[in-house]
Amino acid sequence: MSDLLSALLLGIIEGLTEFLPVSSTGHLLIAQHWLGTRSDFFTIVIQAGAILAITLVFRQRLWALATGLGQRENRDYALKLAAAFAVTAIVGLPVRMAGWELPETVTPVAWALILGGIWMIVAERLAERRGDSIDVTWTVAVLVGLAQVVAGVFPGTSRSAAAIFMAMLAGLSRRSAATEFVFLVGIPTMFAASAYAFLELWLEQGLGGEAWGEVALAFTAATATGFVVVKWLLGYIKSHRYTGFAVYRMLLGGLLLLLMPAGS
Repeated sequence: MSDLLSALLLGIIEGLTEFLPVSSTGHLLIAQHWLGTRSDFFTIVIQAGAILAITLVFRQRLWALATGLGQRENRDYALKLAAAFAVTAIVGLPVRMAGWELPETVTPVAWALILGGIWMIVAERLAERRGDSIDVTWTVAVLVGLAQVVAGVFPGTSRSAAAIFMAMLAGLSRRSAATEFVFLVGIPTMFAASAYAFLELWLEQGLGGEAWGEVALAFTAATATGFVVVKWLLGYIKSHRYTGFAVYRMLLGGLLLLLMPAGS
């Protein structure tokens, strides 16, 4: 397989899985086993493509919030987004600097996929018993921020899955409302995480030796695919549960444990 095709496929996989609650880490782990391992810079760039995609999807919502801060409802929502991001940054940065993170190898990622799938099924059922709330409380904002930190410590957990279902358990029980809040929080969170990783990599290793054409192709593929996937998911969850994604996670985790070497 050519390097360009490999880069294209990795970009598509990133776009497909970054915002679905299935763990992009687990999928890229499998993909790079067959398509070849890429540099940390390559991974940062394709994640940036996914961030750009979700920013484009929510461009009107973001503009409405930015220009409507004079309205109490918009100001309150924006402050809670900022609070969730602040919790992630304040707690997550020391955790990252201390190196508290499980390795991105098969065994921990596979178990995170399996346990995360079980958590999704239980959390969704519990949230449904609470009614159909669309109110983002300060408790929801703080717990979403903490859930993003947990997802960073345990590769394979899925940032979106951890945060969405924490929001639902904390009282934001309507799936669409929880998903929108988590996705909007994810924009500054992922931009900041990617910028930090880029700076860290640049200071330690520099950026020489990259195949820029492949990087650009993968970035474009991740952006285009991510845009389509997020638009689809926002429509899908209005009338469907997340159960199918949970079952898929458990099957994928089991396959990883069975078929791939434990240290890979």
